[in-house]
Amino acid sequence: QEVDGLAGAKYRGLMIDPVTNAIAAATPQNAIDRAAYLATLTRNTERAVDKLADATAEAGRSHTDASRMLAEAGFEQSQLENRHRELAEEQERLDVRVREIEEKVSSLDAETRAAWENKNNPLEPVIPAAGSGAVAAALGKLGSPYGWGAAGPGQFDCSGLMLWAYQQQGKTIPRTSQAQLAGGTPVSRADLQPGDIVGYFPGVTHVGMYIGNGQLVHASDYGIPVQVVSVDSMPWAGAVRY
Repeated sequence: QEVDGLAGAKYRGLMIDPVTNAIAAATPQNAIDRAAYLATLTRNTERAVDKLADATAEAGRSHTDASRMLAEAGFEQSQLENRHRELAEEQERLDVRVREIEEKVSSLDAETRAAWENKNNPLEPVIPAAGSGAVAAALGKLGSPYGWGAAGPGQFDCSGLMLWAYQQQGKTIPRTSQAQLAGGTPVSRADLQPGDIVGYFPGVTHVGMYIGNGQLVHASDYGIPVQVVSVDSMPWAGAVRY
């Protein structure tokens, strides 16, 4: 009970000096025991107080950090929700545009359809004697139909054909035309080698694969099958090697 009283006094911050402690002891041994316990209790209390102070400070910091992180998370969630709505609206507009194009191409008469399919002046491919496996894979898909967002094996859009062809030789490249041109090692027109990816038009809205001999294999547009054209048949935007 006396020990409990001492502990309670120390906890409450009361100072108990050794003389008062000795007077309160019933026997010398009690005084010695109480003094030893008091010294230990003092050390433990000081450590506990230090830990409590540290924990209190950390809790304050953690609370501040947590409040800030919560506010940031709420803001980011709001931004993501807004972006999601914008993308959904954009996708709806794109879907409408795709249907319009498909209907327009489907309604073309034979002569106009032929002109559409030949708008980039397709060529008979000159197959390189030696080239990358990606070239062989892409050329193996000549005549395959164009598909919006398609990456094989039956239909392709422009970047989807590049992605699929490189996958056949165990390489992974970015999915979109812009990312494909940004991801490889830039090469000049004069340094083109079979397998290089060439980008076209402002904003790199189209890509194809150089196959050598000034030729390019690509998936051009809806209603136009995978074909080979001149590498200079469209406005150049750059080229990269993977």
